[in-house]
Amino acid sequence: MRLAYVAFDRAGAQVAAALDAASEAEARESLRRQGLFVSEIAPIDDAGDGRQPRTTGGWSLPAGRGRRLRQLTGFTRQLHVLFMSGTPLVQALGALERQAGDADWRDVLVGIRTRVEEGASLSAAMQHYPRYFDAVCRSLIAAGESSGKLEPMLDRLAKLTRKQLHVRNAIRGAMIYPCLLSVVAVGVFIVLMTFVLPRFAEMFETLGAPLPPTTRFVMAVGAAFRAYWWALLGGLVASGTGAALWLRSPAGRRAFDATVLRLPVFGAILCNFATARIARLLGVQLEGKVPLLEALSLTRQAAGNCVFADLVERAEQAATKGQAISASFAESRLMPPTITEALRSGEATGQMATLLVSIADFLDEENDTTVRTLTTILEPLILIVMGLCVGFVAVSMFLPMFDLTSMTGQGPG
Repeated sequence: MRLAYVAFDRAGAQVAAALDAASEAEARESLRRQGLFVSEIAPIDDAGDGRQPRTTGGWSLPAGRGRRLRQLTGFTRQLHVLFMSGTPLVQALGALERQAGDADWRDVLVGIRTRVEEGASLSAAMQHYPRYFDAVCRSLIAAGESSGKLEPMLDRLAKLTRKQLHVRNAIRGAMIYPCLLSVVAVGVFIVLMTFVLPRFAEMFETLGAPLPPTTRFVMAVGAAFRAYWWALLGGLVASGTGAALWLRSPAGRRAFDATVLRLPVFGAILCNFATARIARLLGVQLEGKVPLLEALSLTRQAAGNCVFADLVERAEQAATKGQAISASFAESRLMPPTITEALRSGEATGQMATLLVSIADFLDEENDTTVRTLTTILEPLILIVMGLCVGFVAVSMFLPMFDLTSMTGQGPG
C-alpha cells in the first residue's frame, strides 16, 4: 500500500514524502534504516491526493475503551507467558483465540492469527485493528520484532496496559459511591417535587392558613417543576448534546482541556494524572529502544489532553534541533520542578527511560492516595448537601402546621 509520512533526518530537517510498503510497521522499519525518524505516517486515501497523514487519538478509544483495555492487558500478559514457555507465535495466538469469551475479540484474534500464518509480522497484523492496538502498542511490538526481543517487549507492554487499567479502575471505583449518592439525591428531589408537595399543597388550600415565605418558595418551585418538567428535560438533553458536539470539535476540546487544568484542586489532580501518563508512555517506549523522536510523536498522539500534547510537541521540536527535552518541559508550569530536574539528570546519565518509569510509578501512587482522600471528603459532603436540601423542604412544609397548632392553642378557652 501507499503511505504518506513526515519524518526527520539526523540533522533535524523535516522530510515529507510517500513510499510503498506492505504495512506501516514495514514502512517505519525501512525509514529507520535510512536514518529517518518517523513523526507521522498514514495510508494515502483512494483519491491519491498525497495529503499529509493526520494524527489519531492514540489511546483515546471510542465507547468500550475499558473493556478493550482489559482485553489488551490479558492478551499481552498471556502471550508473554506463552512466549516464555517456548510456544510458537501462531500456536500461542490460537490458544488465546480458543479461550476468548467475547465474540468481537475472538474475531480480532482470528484475523491476527490468519495474517501471521500468511507471513505478516505481529505488528503488521495488529495494524488492521487500530481500535484494539493503538500506535504506541504497534510501535513497541515492531521494535521488539526488529530487535529480536519480542518477549521482553510484551512484558513491558503488559505492564504499561496493566498500569493504565489500574489507574482507570481506581478512578471509576472511587467515583461509584459519590455518583450513587448523587443519583439518590436527584431521585429524592424528584419524589418530593412530584408526589409529596402536591399533597401538602392540597392540605394548605383546604386549611386556608397563611404560608411562610420559605413554604411559598418551595411550593412555587414544585409547581414550576411539575408544569415545565418537559422543558427542563428537553433543555438538559439539548445541553448535553450540544456539549458533546462541542467537545468533539478541535476548538471545543482544546478549550475544555485548558479549563479543567485550571480548576481548583481537581486541576492539579488531572495535571498529575496526565504527567504520569506521559512519563510512563515515553519511558516504556525508550526502554524498548524506540527512537526518541518517534517516541515523542506517539506520546503526543496519546497524551489525552491537548495542552499536554502541545507540551510534548514542543519537546519534539527541541529534540529535532538537538536540544534537551528537559529544558522544553521546564519552560512549562505543568511539570513540577522535581520532575524536570530528574529528566535533566536522566539525560546527563543516559538513564532517562528508567527515571521516567520511576517518576510515573511515584506519581501514580501519589494520585491513588489523593483520589482516595478526595473521595472520603466528597462522600460526606454530598450527604450533607442532600440532608440540607431535604431538611429545608421538610421544615418549609411543616412550618404552616406548627403555626396552626400554636394558633389553636392560643384560641379562646
